[in-house]
Amino acid sequence: MQPAFSVIFLTTLIGVGQGMFLAVFTGQSYSAVELLPSQDSAHFYGMGAVIALLFLIGGLIASFFHLGRPERAWRAASQWRTSWLSREVIVLPILMFLVFVYAVMHFMQWDTVLFTTIHGARLQLTLIVATLGMLATFALFVCTGMIYGCLKFLQEWHSPLTVINYILLGTASGFVLATAFAQHSAPGLMRFYGIWATIITLAALITRVASLIRNARIKAKSTLQTAIGVRHSNIQQKSMGFMGGSVNTRDFFHHKTKMFLKSIKWVFMVLVFPVPLILLWMGMAEDNLGILLAAFIVQYIGLIAERWFFFAQANHPQNLYYQTV
Repeated sequence: MQPAFSVIFLTTLIGVGQGMFLAVFTGQSYSAVELLPSQDSAHFYGMGAVIALLFLIGGLIASFFHLGRPERAWRAASQWRTSWLSREVIVLPILMFLVFVYAVMHFMQWDTVLFTTIHGARLQLTLIVATLGMLATFALFVCTGMIYGCLKFLQEWHSPLTVINYILLGTASGFVLATAFAQHSAPGLMRFYGIWATIITLAALITRVASLIRNARIKAKSTLQTAIGVRHSNIQQKSMGFMGGSVNTRDFFHHKTKMFLKSIKWVFMVLVFPVPLILLWMGMAEDNLGILLAAFIVQYIGLIAERWFFFAQANHPQNLYYQTV
């Protein structure tokens, strides 16, 4: 497929926002059961939610560049019964609203303790809102991943690994950013987030490698013979059917060489996994915000390359005909 940078930025930006919110939620959840020290409500939880919201807004803005008629964007939600895209369009603003409410509640100190156990665990009003936001976050991950994972004719995408990789890669980027944010706003939580960022990134490495191995072993279900209903073993294509370009030749193939694809694969494998982890642990060892931010930036650049490769690797069956020159 031809990668669209609007969709690349949409999926990577909201992934960071989702991961960042999950990190903030995890920190507050641990503190509620006294596994971590409580942090300043506005300075850490509120600002963390604002950062997550900004990335979600950035992804939403990027999505408008993918629309031919942006003024009709609201119609994308009309097919929610059958379309994962429509469900994504509905869940994204719900998540943004919950993150906004969560941030406002912390900034305004609207954080009533509803219940306290005999062991000291607290159930706070903001934690209920955060739990709803966490559920919306995972729902959005599933909707975004299933937009591609549900397409049976694109064999590279039609796998549970598509959704799993969206979840793990987005969460990993959010936790790496949270590590840098914690170094600045809550130093006591820096190593907590750094360790979780490492675990999630390594899990993402395993599942992403698994998807690469799976896709390398795919045997195409469609051939020239099945496309035209002729069983002869020697079929030669002389023309692609167009004297000029068309949507079939532009939007369903990336027009890059195999060497370029292989290069991009190794670029994202290096930038998403080993380099950020090295920088992450260097930053934690030296307590250096600049190195921790560099870890996030490098990983995000790698995620852009990863998402480009994800879209480009999908081979649409129509390329059996229109790709040939």
